Amino acid sequence: MNNVFGLDIGTRNVVGTVGYQTDDKEFVVTAQYVREHETRAMLDGQIHDIGRVAKTIKKVKDELEKQTGQPLEEVCIAAAGRVLKTVTTHVEYEYAQESVVTGEDVHTLDLLGIEKAQEALKEVNDTSYKFYCVGYSTVKFFLNDEVFISLEGHKANKIGEDIIVTFLPEDVVDGLYAAVGQAGLSVANMTLEPIAAINVAIPENYRMLNIALVDVGAGTSDISITRDGSIIAYGMIPHAGDELTEVIVQHFLVDFNMAESIKLQSTTSDTVTYKDIMSIEHTIPAQDVWDVAAPVVDNIAQEVSTKIRELNGDKTVSACFVVGGGGKIHGFTEKLAEDLDLPEERVALRGEEVLGDVTFEQEDIKKDPLLVTPIGICLNYYDQRNNFIMVRFNGERIKLYDNNRLTIVDAALQAGFPNDELFPKRGTPINFTVNGVARLVRGEAGDGAVVTMNGKPASINTPLEPNSEIVIEPSTAGEAAVYKISQLDEYNHSVITFIINGRRVSCPRFVQVNGELEPEDYSIRENDVIETRNYYTVRQIAQFMDLVIDTDQMIFVNNEEADLDTLVYENFSVEWKTDEYGVARIDNNNYNDTQESDTDEASVTAEHDENADSVHEKADADTNDASVLAEPDVENTVARTSEQMMNQVLDELHDDFAKEAEASAVPENELPENELPKNDIQEEIQEEDSSKNTVTVIVNGEPVELSGKDTYIFVDIFTHISFDLQAGKGRAIATVINGRDAQFSEELHEGDKIELYWKEN
Repeated sequence: MNNVFGLDIGTRNVVGTVGYQTDDKEFVVTAQYVREHETRAMLDGQIHDIGRVAKTIKKVKDELEKQTGQPLEEVCIAAAGRVLKTVTTHVEYEYAQESVVTGEDVHTLDLLGIEKAQEALKEVNDTSYKFYCVGYSTVKFFLNDEVFISLEGHKANKIGEDIIVTFLPEDVVDGLYAAVGQAGLSVANMTLEPIAAINVAIPENYRMLNIALVDVGAGTSDISITRDGSIIAYGMIPHAGDELTEVIVQHFLVDFNMAESIKLQSTTSDTVTYKDIMSIEHTIPAQDVWDVAAPVVDNIAQEVSTKIRELNGDKTVSACFVVGGGGKIHGFTEKLAEDLDLPEERVALRGEEVLGDVTFEQEDIKKDPLLVTPIGICLNYYDQRNNFIMVRFNGERIKLYDNNRLTIVDAALQAGFPNDELFPKRGTPINFTVNGVARLVRGEAGDGAVVTMNGKPASINTPLEPNSEIVIEPSTAGEAAVYKISQLDEYNHSVITFIINGRRVSCPRFVQVNGELEPEDYSIRENDVIETRNYYTVRQIAQFMDLVIDTDQMIFVNNEEADLDTLVYENFSVEWKTDEYGVARIDNNNYNDTQESDTDEASVTAEHDENADSVHEKADADTNDASVLAEPDVENTVARTSEQMMNQVLDELHDDFAKEAEASAVPENELPENELPKNDIQEEIQEEDSSKNTVTVIVNGEPVELSGKDTYIFVDIFTHISFDLQAGKGRAIATVINGRDAQFSEELHEGDKIELYWKEN
């Protein structure tokens, strides 16, 4: 028979219990002793005078040793629920792109909330003490700023939650350890008073339910919420039995002790006998006491029910159990049931019925709700749960409160390991604007923290083992974001069209950064202001077309006289006379620089005559070749750059311009009177013939219509869908037609089913 010594160190008195558990799980109390503090050495459950509390504990210990005839060296203790600190906070997590929320994501959100609550608690308390997280509860979830019941499985850009986190201050733990140490005892087990009470008041098979336990003491009412087998939240309100006693003192003109007697009699008999301060004896119905206490009872019940809802996510619980002497006052459980919107039978005072498996060898002890917590402290020793455990974290020995679900991340948080060093960090992002619209390019993702426990690989969610050796190497940041002007959609797909000597000419839009023109290989920097110009000058149009303007002749913009620096906007007409003609090769063109084209409007486009059809068809084919280059790992790719393709097209246009200029040249002296000389450039490239063949294919489940050509090959789909060929990051591209691998040059037919995606390495 191994006796267990438990101490319930309260604000008003210390209750010592010695007993043992039989093989049938019955607990036998062999000795019990209660002693009041001689002075106010404790306030609101927290030790203020360690020495005086130690003396009271020593006297309780000595008395119990006398009763049992055995020395007591180890003791089980509990921290009062009223010393717990509760913080409510809101936390959010934003994904780099829309993602499916996983259970791991929700757990990460909880950890962020706990860390944020810890920081808030440190700011409010302004102490160097650590705080042990002993429980937390999610009040509500947010999905893209909308309230949701559950997040897992949904797609989201941003998730968030309101969370209540409960902490036990380190100084409270240290104070309890110091007091029992000075009394000649060592701590065998430590738990929390609400947990000790639950071990007795709520059978284990009920703890999966959402139940509230209310311990109505003298100065405070402690509340705990259980769900899924664990205590998820704690709370306290500063209203309890002493308020009832004080109103009785005032109404019946008695001292505090007599008022306590009146309160107790009113719960056990129909009449109450007392002496007032004038030594006059009175006998009154218990109903008179109930009526006097009713307003206070209603107020306490209302405060308790409000706190229960707050801790339980703004909703009521399935049932509520009440322990402690203050809860025995008439009408309390009925009023609490009403405020919680529960049937009266679901709010019950737990006392003698829950002590059915407890036997007292001392015949003068009566089973009572007051004994629930002291017995629970002893029983908790056998479970060895909700105790403090020791681990070594990165070489530092730390103590954690074991709430039955500790993981390595809890040790990291307790040790003050930065949360952002647990999870992969992205490289520095770039924030900039394009035509007034804010853009963000995120850096590359880094590597997560490397975690080991006892020398073996682990994760931050690995369950914690007592006395384990934990090592965490911080996560790393990825590469900083790099983004060039050439990657902007506005640069690649935006052109500006002018009417030159009656012919339409399309040019790429200039890009200026912070007011300065920049080439396509310019690397965008933080806070750059990028704008695409909506104009050219006459000089820039000529340079783009590789023309030399005859400045001795008149230049007209929208039929008004102009010069080389006149601004020309979208669809403006320009009339000029050239000395030389041509279209600039890409490698010599400062204004088009090295822009790659993936459409047949990358250079000069317009309405053209019959002779230009072959040129356009050649451009189509070469464009397809250029698209193939986006995936260098695919076999049979065409080894030609888009720059080469464009130069060949421009060479052919160059020849066409020359032929027509020669054919249409007329001596100036033969021109009709009052007619200006015609320009050298008389070529026009028409829009693609709408009579070409149209084919509809299915790309990644979506119909895509291909038009403007007689036949189509695989790479043609890139000009009709949005697919970033620069997003591969070393991965190969998968090309599938009708369930089989395909080549980029393979011909497409009506109804073909195409799959296009990046292969995972």
